[in-house]
Amino acid sequence: MKLLINALTKFICGLLLVGLFIFLPAGTLDYTYGWLFIGLLFVPMLIAGFVMFFKSPDFLAKRLDAKEKQRAQKGVVALSGLMFIAGFVVAGLDYRFGWSKVPLIVTMIASALFLIAYVLYAEVMRENAYLSRTVKVEEGQTVVDTGLYGIVRHPMYAVTILLFLMMPIVLGSWYALIAFAFYPAIIIVRLKNEEDLLTRELPGYAAYKQKVKYRMIPFVW
Repeated sequence: MKLLINALTKFICGLLLVGLFIFLPAGTLDYTYGWLFIGLLFVPMLIAGFVMFFKSPDFLAKRLDAKEKQRAQKGVVALSGLMFIAGFVVAGLDYRFGWSKVPLIVTMIASALFLIAYVLYAEVMRENAYLSRTVKVEEGQTVVDTGLYGIVRHPMYAVTILLFLMMPIVLGSWYALIAFAFYPAIIIVRLKNEEDLLTRELPGYAAYKQKVKYRMIPFVW
């Protein structure tokens, strides 16, 4: 029950905060793309949360723990938070003042890619039981090198880049894309710090890096 209350509290707080950052700058609730984004983001999140609660409550508890212990990662999390706030606020202001217009077909394509990224994110969570929101090595943790992890070393980060870059387009704002465009650089800093930790502390990770050459994009990087 404590886990359920914690999960629902964080879900509701996240929903309210995102809604506030989007609709308050927009100056209205009559922001169709804003509601589209809210639905695409939070409905699958709620479904996934209940699936984890009933099938793997320990994993859900791990996903709810977002408190970083490393100073470098705390900075990355802070920058990510500022990026999200700036992106949502700019999207709302863009709608309010009509700065840019994204064609409906482009928004629909972005919405489809957003959902595809969500599905891939769920697959990454299914493949890696050690996946957490903080950078750390758990007791008994082993290297996962199958599935998406057999293609790139950090499929979660690759998927989140697609996910987050689609957000401003779903919201119908080209200007908000400028804010979200900083995400790949932020995630690269996080990734490099994480790889250093895994190489030092996770047995077999150095060999895994030799086996799977690419970090996020096959044949590129």
